[in-house]
Amino acid sequence: MIIAAIDTPWRVALLFVAGVAAGVSNGVAGGGTFITFPTLLALGIAPLQANVSSTVGLVPSVLAGVRVFRRELANHHATLRRLVPACVAGSIVGTALLLVGSAHTFAVLVPWLIGTATTLFAAAPLITRALARRHPPGAHGVVRSRTLAVGVFLASIYGGYFGAGLGIVLLAVLALSLPEEILTLQGIRVALGLLTNTVAALVFVVRGHLALVAVGILLVSTLLGGWLGASLMRKLSPVVVRSLVIAIGVVTTLRLALG
Repeated sequence: MIIAAIDTPWRVALLFVAGVAAGVSNGVAGGGTFITFPTLLALGIAPLQANVSSTVGLVPSVLAGVRVFRRELANHHATLRRLVPACVAGSIVGTALLLVGSAHTFAVLVPWLIGTATTLFAAAPLITRALARRHPPGAHGVVRSRTLAVGVFLASIYGGYFGAGLGIVLLAVLALSLPEEILTLQGIRVALGLLTNTVAALVFVVRGHLALVAVGILLVSTLLGGWLGASLMRKLSPVVVRSLVIAIGVVTTLRLALG
């Protein structure tokens, strides 16, 4: 139970620090779920409840990212509007699969989900460089709207169901379909990620299953961390942050896989 899990000042402090770190991570390099999810598990919260609570608690951390990329997004409002239905529908399907499915099935899938997401996150710099070469500045091409919408829909299903590593999945989908510079793709990716997480969070709030004390702490701490991360994003090398996120992902995967 959440009351038993967060019942001392040091546990509150631990979760608050984890929330700030996750917000900074999301602001600089992504991967905040890899910090909040294992922290909630360590506090004794069940995997399903930890997942939905982490999703809701991390929403404020992404807001700062949209602000950072506002220049890149300024000329792409029409693209975002076209993708909103696919994004919202996918997120709803993902949350429905999570809530309707059994907690045991989710617990079995979690190590595979975290392992896959960690691998994608670790490979993100290579993927980003490859995608940048595919779409250099000034490249021309026709937007494959149907393929893009399907890709965003499928990525949003994953985001609604679990979400760790969603950013790199969305980035790959966008870069394969939109002939834009990589910073522009990052901006669209952040906006779609925020929409996916917000829709999922609203569903989780309505349906319950939240560890309310933990969510309250995360809402405050990830907002602070997201602001700090976004402020540092264009100045700080994300290597250390990325290394920490990857290490947490690997340890969490092994811990859950080995029971």
